[in-house]
Amino acid sequence: MVTRGGDEIILSAMAVKTEKELSETQRSLWLKAVGAIELRNVGYAISLLQEILKQEPEFLTGRQLLRRAEVTKTKSAKKSFFNISMASIGIMKAQRAIKRDPQRAVEVLEKVLEKEPYNRQANLVLKDAAVAAGWPEIGVFALRTLLEENSRDVKVLHELGRLYHQLGDSDKEEEIYNQITAINPLEAQALRLGKDASARASMKRGGWTQAESYRDLIKDKEAAISLEQQSRMHLTGESLDQQIAEAYALHQAEPANVDLARRLGALNEQKEDFEAAIGWYQYAADLTKGADAGLVRKASDLKMKSLEREIAAHEEFLSTHDAAAELHARRSEQLKAAKGKRAEILIDDARERVARNPTDLQLRFELGENLFNAGQFREAVAELQRARQNPHARLKAMNLLGCCYSELEMLDLAMDATKKEIVYNLGLVYERMGNPEKSVACMKQIYEVDYGYKDVAKRVESSYERNIS
Repeated sequence: MVTRGGDEIILSAMAVKTEKELSETQRSLWLKAVGAIELRNVGYAISLLQEILKQEPEFLTGRQLLRRAEVTKTKSAKKSFFNISMASIGIMKAQRAIKRDPQRAVEVLEKVLEKEPYNRQANLVLKDAAVAAGWPEIGVFALRTLLEENSRDVKVLHELGRLYHQLGDSDKEEEIYNQITAINPLEAQALRLGKDASARASMKRGGWTQAESYRDLIKDKEAAISLEQQSRMHLTGESLDQQIAEAYALHQAEPANVDLARRLGALNEQKEDFEAAIGWYQYAADLTKGADAGLVRKASDLKMKSLEREIAAHEEFLSTHDAAAELHARRSEQLKAAKGKRAEILIDDARERVARNPTDLQLRFELGENLFNAGQFREAVAELQRARQNPHARLKAMNLLGCCYSELEMLDLAMDATKKEIVYNLGLVYERMGNPEKSVACMKQIYEVDYGYKDVAKRVESSYERNIS
């Protein structure tokens, strides 16, 4: 549902339809589609899923599976120089239909996305059409699809941040703006919007939105006035040390006040005393018993920032001093230790995200990558083996798996990717020599172990079609 508050569009999240809510006929089609995916009959699965979504467009799980099937089909299809995209025609048609019939616009866009699932403009228009139809979750899905291919697309991240803001999901909104600032730490708009989202999330968790003003939530009215004055002091250039001293005095009188602890963290961060800032943010997070994800993330981000600075300092020292120089060995050890701590933070953060979204294979890949970079090869294997089921991360995951097997002296497994490449190229040579039987035999070897490898599936399956005709 779309409403307006002032000039701001406010969206109401609608409950998406689940498999249990499908009709008997629709559930039958769904089970057939899932079976077709398991049998790698992707084209048939796509047609079944499209039919389900025409009848039940809010079945988000079905739309997600449809997109996965389309991505798999697209990646395995042989690219042709003469292929001409007709996507722009469908996109324009959908744009014209959004106002009068947004559901029809969504159907038109799905036909475009069948052949080009990562088409940027089609997914952006799908977001607009879905929102207009009252299906904001599908709008989120469209933007997430684009980020699956390019997680550093700042424009799409901003679109997603705005959509989460309209949905009132401040936690996810803050997460998105944190991603943008990680890409570009100097982007002022993302910094401001991220802080606003963090504040709204904290207010919602603490029940602030039900109070007449934030003063009602601070027992000591003078403390509230002091906080206001400290904010103005920062704007007029007063000393940070003075502000820290005043905030600390208030904290001693009210040690359980989360906002005072948060302010001390912010002031020390501004002073670039990262150790103190981390301590205060962690203290504030403990007061909320970990309920404020923004505080936990802030402490983690500052630990990383502090370590990056320490690593850079060690690397600069080592690059400008001879290996025989005094302190060189000690600084080398300190650099190694700092990199180890950085790896631990990255791994812990990745594990936490996987725990929240255990089915997200992109997060599995990121955890596996961090484990690999930390030298934890055996642990990385389990994550990377799962991650290779994600078509977008498949090649990168397989490459890292090969490196892990090599490090673990499992050389027969490490050769797997190389062997496939050799057999594939041998098949191409046979084809050029006019020996299709041996060419197909090579492709079948790969087909048995990796259906999605290059255009192997198309080559093998088309050979059967030729035999039938």
